[in-house]
Amino acid sequence: MALAPRAVFVYRHTELDELLATHGTFGQAVFFLSQRGQKIEEVERRDRLQKDALATSTAAVPMNWRQGSVERSDLARFSFAPEDVVVVVGQDGLVANAAKYLDGQTVIGVNPDKARNPGVLVPFRPHQVHSLLSLAVSSAAEAFTEERVMVEATTDDRQSVLALNEVFIGHPSHQSARYLISVGGDGPEPQSSSGMIIATGTGATGWARSIWEERGRDVPLPDPTEHRLCWFVREAWPSPATGIRLTAGLLDADASLSLTVESDRLVAFGDGIEEDAVPLRFSQVVKVQVATRKLRLLTG
Repeated sequence: MALAPRAVFVYRHTELDELLATHGTFGQAVFFLSQRGQKIEEVERRDRLQKDALATSTAAVPMNWRQGSVERSDLARFSFAPEDVVVVVGQDGLVANAAKYLDGQTVIGVNPDKARNPGVLVPFRPHQVHSLLSLAVSSAAEAFTEERVMVEATTDDRQSVLALNEVFIGHPSHQSARYLISVGGDGPEPQSSSGMIIATGTGATGWARSIWEERGRDVPLPDPTEHRLCWFVREAWPSPATGIRLTAGLLDADASLSLTVESDRLVAFGDGIEEDAVPLRFSQVVKVQVATRKLRLLTG
C-alpha cells in the first residue's frame, strides 16, 4: 500500500513571538517599543496575518494526507521524506532557507501579507492551498512546476554549502580576505577583497543585483531556471601583490570557480545564514559551481 503524501508546513516565529520571548509579557513588549517611538499595532497586524495564513493553510490539507510542521530554526534537524509536499508560509526568504534541506520535494509558497512581501517565491494565497496540494501530486504537476537552479560550494575536505540565492566567501567580519582565484582556465590571481558572492538567477534579483547595478551592468544576469551563475568580487584591492582582473563573470553549467585561502580564516555560507558557515583555513581550496540539486517550485 502506497504511503499517503505528507504536507509539511515551514514557518518562522513572528516579530511578536520574538518580542514576547525576549520581554516576557505583552505589556513589557509594548513598553519596549514605546521607548523607541514605535507602536505594537503593526507588529500585531503582521503576527495575525501570519498565524491566520498558517491556520488556513493547515486546515486545507486533505483528510487522507499526513501533516507536519517545522519552524525555520529547526530546519537543520528536520527529516524531509521523498513523498513530502512542502508548504512555505511566509516571506520569499523562507523558501531559500528551506531549499538547502530539500531534494526534489515540491514546494508551494504561500504569501500571508501581499502588501509587504513581493511574493516571487511565495505567490499563492492561503485559500488556494487545498487545490495546490492536489495539483502537486497529480499527473499534471510537471506542467506547473519550475526547477530553479542552485549553487554549491565544496571544500577539498568535502564540506559543502548549498544555496538557492547565493554563496558568500570571505572574512566572517567582512574584513580583507586574501586568496587566489581561478575561473575556468584563467588564473590563479592573488586578491585582497571584502569577499565575493556567487549567485543563481533567483539570487540575481537581490544582493547580486545591487552589485551588478553599481558595476555598470557589464555581466548579464542569469534567469532563475538558467544553468548558469554570476559572480562578483566585492571591493578588490589593487596592490603590487594583489590584482583586480578577475572580479566578475558568468559560470556555465560545466564550469567552476576555485578559491585557495591565503588568510588565517575565511568562511563560506549560503543565503545569508551565517550560523551555517563552513570555516575555511589557510591553503584550503573551495570550488563553486552549479549544483546538481534544484528547487522544485509549484507555479500553479
